[in-house]
Amino acid sequence: MSRISWDDYFFEFAELASKRSTCLRRTVGAVLVKDKMVVSTGYNGPPKGVPHCSVTGCVRKDSNIPSGQRHELCRGLHAEQNAIIQAAKNGVNINGSHLYCSTKPCSICTKMIINAGITKVFYKEDYTDELADKMASESEVEFIKVK
Repeated sequence: MSRISWDDYFFEFAELASKRSTCLRRTVGAVLVKDKMVVSTGYNGPPKGVPHCSVTGCVRKDSNIPSGQRHELCRGLHAEQNAIIQAAKNGVNINGSHLYCSTKPCSICTKMIINAGITKVFYKEDYTDELADKMASESEVEFIKVK
């Protein structure tokens, strides 16, 4: 019997988390891992108790806003943000953790990742955001694309 790698194992969790997303444009899942244990998960969607975009519609989609621009007009939080917030809400220390995410983080998430003390980010899909790329290269966080 062969076992899947740790990376594949954690990406399976991220993929599962993404299936909870109600975003009309892109479903994303994220998992925070520390010492080879899942410590927090997140998916993209609106704050708790706020109607989902699948109910209200998507402002960004309706306004033809290109991907990677005008993040402030989105009702939802990103998967990475939700994973970090969930850990904070539950008192989980994520300093030194690794993030597995289906999509490369945007500039807002990259700032949060850097300040949260996350040391490595593994992702599968690219996301065009020049500011995120610049900040990532200036930080000590490793961003690793996995096939």
